[in-house]
Amino acid sequence: MSTVTSPGRVTTPSGDRPRRRLDWRLRFAALSLIWGFSFLLIKVGTEGYAPFQVTLGRLVFGTAVLAAAMAVRRERLPRGAGTWGHLAVAAFLLNALPFSLFAYAELTIPSTLAGICNATSPLWGMALSLVALSEDRPTRVRVAGLGLGFLGVLTVLGAWQGFHGLDAGGTALALLASLSYPIGWIYVRRTLAGTSHSHLSMTGAQLLLATVQLAVVTPLFTTLPTSLAAGPLLAIAALGALGTGLAVLLQYGLVAEVGPTTAQMVTYFIPVIATAAGVALLGESLTWSTPVGAVIVLIGAALTQVRPKRRV
Repeated sequence: MSTVTSPGRVTTPSGDRPRRRLDWRLRFAALSLIWGFSFLLIKVGTEGYAPFQVTLGRLVFGTAVLAAAMAVRRERLPRGAGTWGHLAVAAFLLNALPFSLFAYAELTIPSTLAGICNATSPLWGMALSLVALSEDRPTRVRVAGLGLGFLGVLTVLGAWQGFHGLDAGGTALALLASLSYPIGWIYVRRTLAGTSHSHLSMTGAQLLLATVQLAVVTPLFTTLPTSLAAGPLLAIAALGALGTGLAVLLQYGLVAEVGPTTAQMVTYFIPVIATAAGVALLGESLTWSTPVGAVIVLIGAALTQVRPKRRV
């Protein structure tokens, strides 16, 4: 197993010659593109398959990538019934539920709107942390960011027009999906923080459990497709292998190398790429309120992440 010693280089425990790593900025850009295009891939996938089938396929391919990575690094799945129980809840909140909600949402809303709704996760996280995490105290800047962010959401949705032309159900599902992520991370922080298992091992187990959950649910609510649609199937494979499996590996590599603060900035590029991809490749319409509102959301989300400087 490799260990990071300095940006751009990796050495092995056996003392082999260090090998070059792809610069973290290029990996950051790749992660932004992968996650930004995920909403387009979801849209294409739902054109040939039911939302639960899209999610199940996504999880199967994503789990396969992590299983291969674990095999290469000779890592084992975590042990302990308690750990697996907590991971099952995390799998539901961080994978099975939001992935399914986004897939159902994109049956009726454009991928551009789904990508922008995803950017509200830091806003939900800020609001929830005020209640669930006693050590996370609000500041004026963060509260202002929270208010500004939700003002941006109202701008995107065209609140002054009475949400004219908006599918309320699909939008609500996308917002619920973005809410599920911070709920899941707060749960993980409370129950699995300080575990001795590696991030790769824990995430591999989490995706495996999410796959099992969807494998149980999908046959109950869907029927087998009468024919295999090649384009949507390729989109699902890319969504899983790249948007779930490879993306997780890139994310953890970035966190280890440049820290979580810099790594999480990828969140602010995702809606930009999702919007550009939806408009350019799917021909989705775009009014002035969508990009303006998205900018306001991102500014608000950024402000909610500003931490007060600790006094020495």
